Amino acid sequence: MNSEAKAVAVVDYGMGNLRSVSQAVQVAAQGSGFRVMVTAHPDEVRAADRVVLPGQGAMPDCMRELRESGLLESVLEAAASKPLFGVCVGMQMLLDHSAEGDTPGLGLIPGEVLKFDLAGRTQPDGSRYKVPQMGWNRVRQARHGGVAHPVWAGVPDDSYFYFVHSFYARPANPLHCAGEADYGGPFAAAIARDNIFATQFHPEKSAEHGLALYRNFLHWKP
Repeated sequence: MNSEAKAVAVVDYGMGNLRSVSQAVQVAAQGSGFRVMVTAHPDEVRAADRVVLPGQGAMPDCMRELRESGLLESVLEAAASKPLFGVCVGMQMLLDHSAEGDTPGLGLIPGEVLKFDLAGRTQPDGSRYKVPQMGWNRVRQARHGGVAHPVWAGVPDDSYFYFVHSFYARPANPLHCAGEADYGGPFAAAIARDNIFATQFHPEKSAEHGLALYRNFLHWKP
């Protein structure tokens, strides 16, 4: 292994679809000079140049496992100093609080995570909304000062990405919303602040546009 290669750490705290995330990041990293490692070691997270925080399942379980794995402090340190990409529940964990299990988050981006309340409501085609939202949905890139976030570079606005979730993020500051989708109303599909970018959808399940986001993340200089 090239010891001089820059490292991307995919955080393994027992609660992410690590195989598909790490494989997608590895594909995105080809020819970039980055090596991708899945790691459960805090020191490797601290030493990495970039960090990906996946998450799958229930928020209370994810937060508990992150704490009990001993990785929480290293993730907080990474989020303070280097590019970090949160995925799905890994995005929700970045906020202050989730209604799922009344769970405190990491508090890195002010805001809350709420449950879709769509009982009895119908979609434009007449079918009932289902929770979780599961499938492809269009994402509108937020333009703050007329400019979309650099991690969207080369990805057409209103592209489709793959979602599986019952809860959604509501950042306290609209400037922290990097992309918006609609499911019974608009919600934050991507959030960003300083050196942090995160998506509610799964880039690793979103074909070429998802790979483009991981590729852009590797070259992003916040």
